[in-house]
This record gives sequence, structure tokens and C-alpha cells, in this order.
Amino acid sequence: MSVPFRLAEMTTAEAADAAARGTVVLIPAGALEQHGPGMVLGTDLVRAEGVVAQVAANLPGGVVVGPSIPVGVSPHHMAFAGTVTLTTTTFAAVVREYVTSLHRHGWTRFLVVTGHGGNNATLTTVAQDLLVSHPGVQLAWSPLTSLAGDAVAAMDPSAVHGHSGEAETAQMLHLAPHLVHTDRLEAGTTSPDQLDDVSRTARRHAQPALTLPYDRLSPNGVLGDPRRATAEDGAAIVKAIVDRITTFLTEWPPA
Repeated sequence: MSVPFRLAEMTTAEAADAAARGTVVLIPAGALEQHGPGMVLGTDLVRAEGVVAQVAANLPGGVVVGPSIPVGVSPHHMAFAGTVTLTTTTFAAVVREYVTSLHRHGWTRFLVVTGHGGNNATLTTVAQDLLVSHPGVQLAWSPLTSLAGDAVAAMDPSAVHGHSGEAETAQMLHLAPHLVHTDRLEAGTTSPDQLDDVSRTARRHAQPALTLPYDRLSPNGVLGDPRRATAEDGAAIVKAIVDRITTFLTEWPPA
């Protein structure tokens, strides 16, 4: 019988054994938000869960996949129907309570893999707070697409690209093609001259950071041209992400 690696599929005795073995808990986090006219609202969680499953397969017995966080921090997408958002306070509380619950049972290392960039700042804050409240806990977090910059660059994406664009669509074509409505994919904002002055400044500079609502950046919520994406591009991006997260976990010593 194979050893389960998903916490929800374990018995309490199996969970106790996994914690005692010093496994790392992987927590997929996503969002429920618009992804343009051709991709589903749950795109970010689908990608995070897909990556986490592959990482877990690479490290049998070394990790446990904890409960997913399906809704994230998405106020910048609220102009588009179907989007649900948590406040940063609520999202932080959910992450913290997942971690502290499992810490009581003996786990000390946690990696949140987030498919949604809007969660990043809150994850950093939670990790900082845990240094004081739970010094025995090590909380790491990882984005997805930015780990595969070389694979994304190889796609030669649009001058403006990102949300629901070439790279994200490619990942979905690889991981969950049945959730991509290829006949409905549309280009969004693809060049700086399509942006207003404030939006152009925000996109030009990574730092200082300026947060804007997505309906100001793109009428259909898309940055880039998803019609140019292929499943092969997605496979290359996902492999780069999985390899880099796997390497990190392999090098992360027990607490």
C-alpha cells in the first residue's frame, strides 16, 4: 500500500507519523478571481495545486500536502463578475491558523505555494509575525511564474504581459486544458501605449510599487495575448517551477 501524502487522505495516526518524520507541509494557495473571457475563476489554485502535486511526487515521504486556500487577496479584480476576495487580515488569519494548528501536532516547516501574486505581501507579513509568536516555526512561501523567468522569456511574450496572458494560459493548457476555453481567448493590453499615464508608470517600475485595479489596466482583465500560448510552453514553465521548488526543499534542513 502506498503511503498517502495528502493530509486529508491520512488517518490521524498517519498524520502523527508524518509529523514525527519531519516532513514539510506544502499549502497550495490561489484566488477566486477573473481570468479574462477564456479561463476559469479558479485558475490560480489549479496551477498551485498542480505544481504542489508534482513537487510532492518528486519527494516521496518528505512532504505532506496540507489543505488548500482557495480564495485570496483580490480586491483589484472586484470590477469583474465572480471574483471573491478576502481582506489581507482574513487571509493572514487563515494562513496563520493552518500553520499554528499543524505546529501543535509537531510540524515545524511550511511552504505556501501561491498561484496568486496578490497574496505575496500578506504571506511575507505572516512569516515575519511567526518569528515572534512561534519561533519554532519556519514559514516559506513561493510564487509560480516568476520562478520560471527564463522559460517565460523563451515565449517572447507581449511587451505588456502578466495576468491571464501568455505564461499563465500556457500553464493551464498544460495542467488543466479542459478548463481553458480556447475559442474565447482574447488579447488584452499588450503594449504600453494602450495604458493611461498612471498605469504606464505603475507597469514600468517594479519598485516603487503602485497597486491599481485591473479594469484600469485592461478592459477585459487580460495582460498579454493568451492566444499565443501553447501546452508545450506551459510544460516548460511548470517544469522550471517544480524543479526550483524541489531543489529548495531538498536543501532545506530539518528545523
